[in-house]
Amino acid sequence: MTVRIPIAVETTPKKVFASAIDWPGWSRSAKTLPAALDVLAGYLDRYAVVARAAGEAFPSGDVEIEIIETGEGGSGTEFGVPSRVTDADRRPTTVAEADRLARIVAAAWARFEDIAAGAPEELRKGPRGGGRDTAKIVGHVVESDWYYAREIGVRAKPPTRDDAAAVGTMRAAMLQVLRRPSDGSPLADRRWTTRYAAHRIAWHALDHAWEIEDRSEPR
Repeated sequence: MTVRIPIAVETTPKKVFASAIDWPGWSRSAKTLPAALDVLAGYLDRYAVVARAAGEAFPSGDVEIEIIETGEGGSGTEFGVPSRVTDADRRPTTVAEADRLARIVAAAWARFEDIAAGAPEELRKGPRGGGRDTAKIVGHVVESDWYYAREIGVRAKPPTRDDAAAVGTMRAAMLQVLRRPSDGSPLADRRWTTRYAAHRIAWHALDHAWEIEDRSEPR
């Protein structure tokens, strides 16, 4: 049986993001739309690990990626971030749906932490010798989560990457916001909706988790 996966696309002349609208964090980019869809499909098995850890029955076997929304991206898209709040992101969330989104975000964080904990400190460099090592990536994700927390109305002191208690407290407060039912309006009188916030936060954690995996030397 073929499972349909609804996709939202944001495009710029230099970069295209394809994002599964019902699966926060499953979003990949490339220079063209066909390439972005291919990359997204190629990450199905890696994302399935996260979805199932969240307690979700993730599709297996044949899937059909179906574009249901296309919009113009901006400078954030070209920089490498899925930055467009889509019409799908503005859908309301029930208590059950909001809890599902929060569980997937929590599973994305857990996946990132597990991969980072098992990775070498020094990661394989890119073709031009660039790229952060593991500790700096962990610090970057923690710092970004602090900015994301502010975006959804959570106020916290900026935690350091080594302060697990502070990071955990901040993330717990973020999950508490995501678990609230919503009519689809922006959170904290800003721009992000509940669905977009879940997508953006999970995407960032998983993007760097998979980066660490791909740049770790074979054991």
